Amino acid sequence: MTAPAAQGARRPADLSARPRFAPWSVPWSVHLPVPWALAALALCGLILSPLVSLTLEAVQGSGELWPHLLAYVLPQAVAQTAGLLLGVGLVVTVIGTGTAWLVAAYEFPGRRLLEIGLLLPLAVPTYIVAYAYLDLLHPLGPVQGGLRDLLGLTSPRDLRLPELRSLPGCILLLGFVLYPYVYLPTRALFLMQTGNLLEAARTLGRGPAGVFARVALPLARPAIALGASLALMEALNDIGAAEFLGVRTLTVQVYATWVNRQDLAGAAQIALVMLVVVIGLVAAERWARRGRGFSGSAQRPRTLARQPLTGARALAALGLGLAPVALGFLIPAAYLAHAAAGRLSRAGLPERLPGEILSTVLYAGSATLIAGAIGFLVAASPRLLSRRLGPGLIRVASLGYALPGTILAIGLLGPLALADSAFASASTAMFGAAPALIGLGTGGALVIAYLVRFLAVAIGTCEAGLARLPASLPDAARMLGRGPLATLARVQLPLTWPALMSGALLVFVDCVKELPATLLLRPLNVETLATHLYGEAARGTYEDGTVAALLIVLVGLIPVAVLLRLGSRAGRA
Repeated sequence: MTAPAAQGARRPADLSARPRFAPWSVPWSVHLPVPWALAALALCGLILSPLVSLTLEAVQGSGELWPHLLAYVLPQAVAQTAGLLLGVGLVVTVIGTGTAWLVAAYEFPGRRLLEIGLLLPLAVPTYIVAYAYLDLLHPLGPVQGGLRDLLGLTSPRDLRLPELRSLPGCILLLGFVLYPYVYLPTRALFLMQTGNLLEAARTLGRGPAGVFARVALPLARPAIALGASLALMEALNDIGAAEFLGVRTLTVQVYATWVNRQDLAGAAQIALVMLVVVIGLVAAERWARRGRGFSGSAQRPRTLARQPLTGARALAALGLGLAPVALGFLIPAAYLAHAAAGRLSRAGLPERLPGEILSTVLYAGSATLIAGAIGFLVAASPRLLSRRLGPGLIRVASLGYALPGTILAIGLLGPLALADSAFASASTAMFGAAPALIGLGTGGALVIAYLVRFLAVAIGTCEAGLARLPASLPDAARMLGRGPLATLARVQLPLTWPALMSGALLVFVDCVKELPATLLLRPLNVETLATHLYGEAARGTYEDGTVAALLIVLVGLIPVAVLLRLGSRAGRA
């Protein structure tokens, strides 16, 4: 009896001296070597440097510019931007919320196809829709020409439709393209709401309109606020549609001040005002979602029972749902396909198009590869750095998505010029010769802009993929002697590969469609599909740009397919 007692007395000391590999005590707060910490700091510096540089450029600019900007530029630009954002916010909220409730709460013939079709406007950039409608509704275009033939009129002056080149025209056009940003999260939230709540409201005497207004709509407010803020960010970032339609927003003024007037300081000061607008949009979205927390039971909730519609009511519901799909996707896409076929049959493939496709794929593909690798490492940073530093790194790395392309382009000029100067000085000191620029004015600047702007997309998809993995898998790898990096490479990366590829596809498509940053940072004499289309529209030669526009639309269908696939998987789960 003495020996076991003595052995038991020594047991705590023995266990404390041995490494602990129990799953509940795995030391995930691992401090990696200095290079990893320096890499995290470098990434934070890359993301934050445009904001710092933009502020310095605006402050160091000539003080004489501000009176001119305040008197002649900013009043009109701020008024036009505010009107555009208010109008687009109203349109996307009404259409997105209404269509989401329509497909979630009612059953009618064609509902499933409509549920998919309502996502299609995501495939068409706003500047392409503006480009298509400007040609369609031109006084000499097919719409007004057909109406004149129908009415027996001969002169374009005899028939005048409302002018598309106006603020209301721009609001409607952007609204019918950007409403899916509200439709997607709001539809998902409507489907997640328990049928018990809505049925209780019905038993208390509320009709369909009362149930929607008093129960479903207040519960969906966080999703509506999130979707509307994303749509407004896209509207603020737009430069092509606004300029084509004659709306002088802050984004258009930044481009005109920098490129046309060669006034970088003035452009930086206008961009600083844009940054205030962005911060206001983010704050408004946070305020709209304040204090919204919901509790649920442990039992699986009953889903919303759809009310069947028949006859005229079913046709009306289908017509209401098809209207935004037709205006936001079907009509522009059909026009582009018809015009592109006519252009190819008459003049063949444009000579510059293969080179523009190569440039587009080169820059977008390079940014996608880098964003995919960095996004996966940043998403795994809570497991690599620490549980405190990792989430902070994710938040900082995701800030670039909130920056419009014009702000990002101007903010990168200073850091890129400083990096080129430092590299040239080091090369001269070591080798006696300074190399050519490697950042400013080269494709590297455009790749960096894409990386900063769309890194959040890669991080989000990778983070969602890692979150779905059971915690026991990396714990088991650590118990078998694998370190954090080996566990990440041998266990977590293969299992999250589908999410990583989905994020990479989304990043690639966003890079292909990005116009403001590409216009401002592309190398000289280099055109991408987006800049080629912009140039043709600016010159009024619409037919020459239809092939490039159609290619961008076809590429834009990729994220829609990804969303549909993810939605079908979630439905099966």
